[in-house]
Amino acid sequence: MFDFVRKHTRLLQFLLLIVILPSFVLVGVEGYSRFMEGGNTAVASVDGHKITQSEWDAALRQQVERMRQQAPTMDPKVFDSPEVRKDVLENLLRERVLAAVVADEHRNITDAQLEEIVRTDPQLAPLRGPEAKQILAQQGLTVDGFLQRLRQELQMNGVLGPIAQSALPTQASAGLAFDALLQQRELRFQSFAAKDFAATLTPKDADLEAYYKDPKVSSKFQLPESAEIEYVVLDAAALQGGVTVSADEVQKFYEQNKARFTSDEERRASHILIKAGADMSAADKAKAKAKAEALLAEARKNPAGFAELAKKNSEDPGSAANGGDLDFFGKGAMVKPFEDAVYALKKGEISNVIQSDFGYHVIMLTDLRGGQVRPFETVKAEIESELRKQLAQKRYTEMAEDFGNTVYEQSDSLKPAADKFKLTIQKATVRRKAAPDATGPLASAKLLEAVFDADSLKNKRNTSAIEAGGNQLVSARVVAYNAARVPALSEVKAAVAAAWVQDQSALAAKKAGEARLAELQKGGDAKGLGEPVTVSRAKPGVLPQKALDQVLRTDASKLPAYAGVDVGDGSYLVVKIEKVLPRDPALIDPKRAADQYARAWSAAEMAGYYNVLKSSYKAAIKPSALAATAASAPTN
Repeated sequence: MFDFVRKHTRLLQFLLLIVILPSFVLVGVEGYSRFMEGGNTAVASVDGHKITQSEWDAALRQQVERMRQQAPTMDPKVFDSPEVRKDVLENLLRERVLAAVVADEHRNITDAQLEEIVRTDPQLAPLRGPEAKQILAQQGLTVDGFLQRLRQELQMNGVLGPIAQSALPTQASAGLAFDALLQQRELRFQSFAAKDFAATLTPKDADLEAYYKDPKVSSKFQLPESAEIEYVVLDAAALQGGVTVSADEVQKFYEQNKARFTSDEERRASHILIKAGADMSAADKAKAKAKAEALLAEARKNPAGFAELAKKNSEDPGSAANGGDLDFFGKGAMVKPFEDAVYALKKGEISNVIQSDFGYHVIMLTDLRGGQVRPFETVKAEIESELRKQLAQKRYTEMAEDFGNTVYEQSDSLKPAADKFKLTIQKATVRRKAAPDATGPLASAKLLEAVFDADSLKNKRNTSAIEAGGNQLVSARVVAYNAARVPALSEVKAAVAAAWVQDQSALAAKKAGEARLAELQKGGDAKGLGEPVTVSRAKPGVLPQKALDQVLRTDASKLPAYAGVDVGDGSYLVVKIEKVLPRDPALIDPKRAADQYARAWSAAEMAGYYNVLKSSYKAAIKPSALAATAASAPTN
């Protein structure tokens, strides 16, 4: 069945894009059967059938794998974010709703229909080729498995597809929508900045005391919990200082590893090429070889004229103009017959006629460089460093297990471990989250997690030996724990005073701005307003987003119109709207506007119909699943 598909499987690359459309997260036939059977804990349900935790996890793994393939350098934490987990569950619910509709309404696609789609869809034509099987294998799919998945996708697309196509917004309605969205307004504005009022404000002690008593204010100055710790570090890099290497060991290493200290040999050659491709007849190849033999004879008679001979006769467009010169190259750079011939020549020698896939070559070796062993004295320090590193690594490996046992068995102090391994006990104050400038073990999330473990805080025992970096173990002990607290005003008086000035100056700016707005609304003069500017959603100009939104929401049916905006950064804008202008026609042409509006309308129609289907099939995500997803969000 489907001989055409099996013979023309290059179509896969395009079809896979269809299969993994963001609106669907397919889990295959096996996943669908599990949906019918139930399983473990339900995270959602459709028409009384469970979507289980295991199915959600499987769909998430597939989605994460796709995301990793598309963005291999992205932070892995992004893949397991609450947002991604929720999106996957929503898509899984959507798939099950559509699958239920397909089953109830018998929306079948026959083998003949599927084959016809594959055979006639013009978008698939470029991808019908032999490499599709390889792509299938990379996705862990067979042809039959892929076709079954495609069939399911097409059946479910058939549920919402007609709804999308039924949306028929007119170009006129699109024009009205974009006119409203991209309308331009000409205005003038005046800014009242907090910094202009700050110099006139000096808080009294009573002002600061009243200000600091406000919980919303004092909470901003709360000191987070911290722990004063002692810690010791077993580090392979640090062990190198105590390792000695003898001169004999260094010399022996050099003698045994001379190849490492030998530079790669490169050779420079010139050649004359007479082309003889695989598509040439035997007679033509014989003629090409005979021509090459004749040129070889001429070159050997006058080696000094090789470059001129190559310029006149070589059929290699890349080197003929340079007298056949190929510059320096190393092994592996040329096809093997050519390379073998070059590396068999002495400087100035000319090879016999050499045949390669390109044709017949006459080659002259013109120069060579490299291949020399670096003198011992120039690499001695490098070898010593490497040997010390190897010996330190060996010592670290031998000591690591003993270090872990020591800090565990004598957990009431780090001194035994420090004495035994000759380590320095260091001190630091840390918080649950590493400081931005933290380095080394103090930047290790694993260590900080262990330090703030309930047992570590309560009993002040050594943490286990924690791998804080490559070849680095650390153990810490809490000396003192400082709970989060709001400091006394006297501890943070300067910072509180600065915050008071900032808040009061912002209030003063707002008060002055509101007074100016009221003055303009009563017919006051335009003194202080800037030059006219034209703004729109597409071209906001210098207006902050909050101000732009307010200006475009302001009723401009009667001009001039006025608006006052607390921007939120301590400044207040007073705006006078003088003109309402149509949208800039250069931003979007009528056809593009109509197309975008139609797509948006279709998406809204599909969303509305899908919500009706969800209600009809009693499709819902369990609140507990959403709560668990939200709880998994990282905290600062």
